[in-house]
Amino acid sequence: MLLTLAFRHLWVRPLRSLFLLLGFSIGVGVMVVLLSVGEAMLDQSRDVSLVGGGEVTVLPQGIDVEAMRTGGLGGMFFAIDRARFLTRLVLGGPRQAELVRAVAPAIEGKLLYLCKASAPCRPAAVRAGGDIPSRAAALGTGLDVRQGDWRDSPADSAWVAPSRQQLYDELDRFHIPPKPDSSWGEWHYFNVTASPREWWYVTYLVGGAVPTGRWAGRVLVTHRRPDGRYDRFAADAPSTRVELDTARADLAIGASSVRQRDGVYRLVARASGRAGALRLHLEVRPEANRYFPPVELRDDDFVSGYVVPGLSAIARGTICIGGHCDRLEGARAYHDHNWGVWRDVTWEWGSARGASLSLLYGGVYGPARRQPGAGAVTSPFFLGLVDSLGVRQVLQFDHLAYVGAIAAEGARGAEAPARFSLLATRGADSVRLAVDVEHAIATDRSASAFRRVFFQMRGRFRLSGRIAGAEVSDTGRGFFETYRTR
Repeated sequence: MLLTLAFRHLWVRPLRSLFLLLGFSIGVGVMVVLLSVGEAMLDQSRDVSLVGGGEVTVLPQGIDVEAMRTGGLGGMFFAIDRARFLTRLVLGGPRQAELVRAVAPAIEGKLLYLCKASAPCRPAAVRAGGDIPSRAAALGTGLDVRQGDWRDSPADSAWVAPSRQQLYDELDRFHIPPKPDSSWGEWHYFNVTASPREWWYVTYLVGGAVPTGRWAGRVLVTHRRPDGRYDRFAADAPSTRVELDTARADLAIGASSVRQRDGVYRLVARASGRAGALRLHLEVRPEANRYFPPVELRDDDFVSGYVVPGLSAIARGTICIGGHCDRLEGARAYHDHNWGVWRDVTWEWGSARGASLSLLYGGVYGPARRQPGAGAVTSPFFLGLVDSLGVRQVLQFDHLAYVGAIAAEGARGAEAPARFSLLATRGADSVRLAVDVEHAIATDRSASAFRRVFFQMRGRFRLSGRIAGAEVSDTGRGFFETYRTR
């Protein structure tokens, strides 16, 4: 009976019947595709060639999962940059605390070669992996140990949850250049704001052919006085009076030093200038979660590294010039650390603090490559937004738009930009930063083949845009740096 009715309806209403059949066919086809995709994802989640055990697996952007699984070219050299930062703050930090129960870093099936230490080397190829025992157990992927213990070692604990001492030593340690180079430089940099009209730049610098050639240390302090004038102080020390540590943040240059203990930096500086002798004793305490991980740009002999242990910090202590001393309490501060080869290198940089957000932007213009026709080494320009929970977003931009000019202290006739802006994006996120420059000091860095003026500026910023679908807006003051051709 039903079959008879169906044929009669098809005969009487052929167009309507064909339309209904087409819709039914499309629906069945979509369902088949969805079931196939779901089955493929389920098969991949059970594949022993893929890291599993959790609800989400994090992979580098653009990685071909199938190529990684089968060992194709797309899976070669598979790695996640700054994995510690992702594990501790981005994925496992307080921002995701209500969503993420555990983050378990793992290395799976890496190729290694083993040799016996007591015999001529006959390498044997092996596959090896690595896990943090407590984190793997939290995901239900812990090893079934039949004998012995499988627990977190001190190195495991420091990797996922370091103490403040371990964290800042790891971020802020010193480096040895790949080979001695007279243009190598590495330094601790601090700026401290005593009031809206008074601030200090403090630099502890090591430069030259470290560690086997001619090299030395220098302490540089610039004081912007409330009356708008600048005083500079300096002290040099030979390499025999410089102590640096490749495992810690500590540095000593003659009678000056930086010591980091439990996340607090103790600064001592002795220097002299036209205004008299400088004696500085400060404690700088970075605020929790407001840091950026180390980033290093490399190209042949060129190296440029940068890390920000204290994007937003609080300073206290005393600064004396001659017989006059000022006491600082609760002063705003900033700290970063730079290293690399600085021959023919310039940069764009800025750091600022608003009511709720701290921001950092930067990019490096390196020297021209040696190959004919090759351009200069240039890092991607980034803008990072950070709040009390850590990094909120990192965006990219391609240039800064400078407008106007204002007179700068320092180099004769130098003019700094009066205003500048940038537009940074990442996917659907977009942020505009605009800065009005209020004060600037210029330093002439000109040489025979490198004629540049270096500007250190302070100004007021305005930030607006959208992050993850939400409006963001903030204002405040910050410090900014740029170079201009002489």
